Amino acid sequence: MKLLTVFTPTYNRAYCLNQLYESLKRQTCKDFDWLIIDDGSSDGTESLVERWKTEQQLSIQYIRQQNQGMHGAHNTAYEHIATELNVCIDSDDYMPDDAVEQIIALWSQQGSDKVCGMVGLDAYTDGRIVGSDLPTHLTSSTLFDLYHKHGVIGDKKLVYRTALTKQYPYPLFEGENYVGLAYKYHCLDQHYELLLLNEVLVHVEYLPDGSSRNMLRQYRRNPQGFAFYRKALMSLPFGNNVFKYRQAVHYVSSSLLSKNKGWLKETPRKALTMLAVIPGALLYCYIVYKTRTRYIAKGTTNDYPLA
Repeated sequence: MKLLTVFTPTYNRAYCLNQLYESLKRQTCKDFDWLIIDDGSSDGTESLVERWKTEQQLSIQYIRQQNQGMHGAHNTAYEHIATELNVCIDSDDYMPDDAVEQIIALWSQQGSDKVCGMVGLDAYTDGRIVGSDLPTHLTSSTLFDLYHKHGVIGDKKLVYRTALTKQYPYPLFEGENYVGLAYKYHCLDQHYELLLLNEVLVHVEYLPDGSSRNMLRQYRRNPQGFAFYRKALMSLPFGNNVFKYRQAVHYVSSSLLSKNKGWLKETPRKALTMLAVIPGALLYCYIVYKTRTRYIAKGTTNDYPLA
């Protein structure tokens, strides 16, 4: 059995998926499977993948499902991954030629059941690191501490032990297609650290049709998913009151967007949430105002993906 699964959620990205395919064929280490979760594409993605499978250049598994959004595609991926490690590479990104080799080498040297995986670097297509490097004085850390204690900024690439990622499925909300992927990462942070790998594992390009370019519309269309995510962050055993107050503000806003009358009863931090009512209401008004001409009813489109 291979050690690593590279999995790719995709939605109508046949026009750019070839770049990832070519990068996977160039990997200097072939100890991986490629799992593609097609989240309801209508652009010929399936026929494209079937052609690649006939080339027999990679071990490819293709699964098609009705559209559930990025987090639903992740759920499906974790249900089918059988390798010890997994890493998500989005459909508009690609891996450096030695990325799999770097992952396998670090895990062979330092991997154990005392850590949940490893974190590496994202880089733009011109080679510039996204945000900052990882701290060189550490060999492991939680993801939360990297950002909130050690000053790391920018997206980073996460490689996880599959047995652990299966333990925290994302909830699905009818008519919505977003729950913050970091929910799972914060759950794992409560029990494990990640090995640090100061090597580029993925080259990224933020396309105009990606969710990171359309976040206000995501707030508008997926209020239940965002409210769930903010409640989870408020419930963390780590993080200061300033961090949790920000989550409370967003929780109030998302609760108003979803017309949830039980929002105060459901919050894990009632006093903090009460203090967040006014700024949360203002954020709600801002989101409604900024999305008033571009808003499309839930379920009629899918901003995808969100890394």
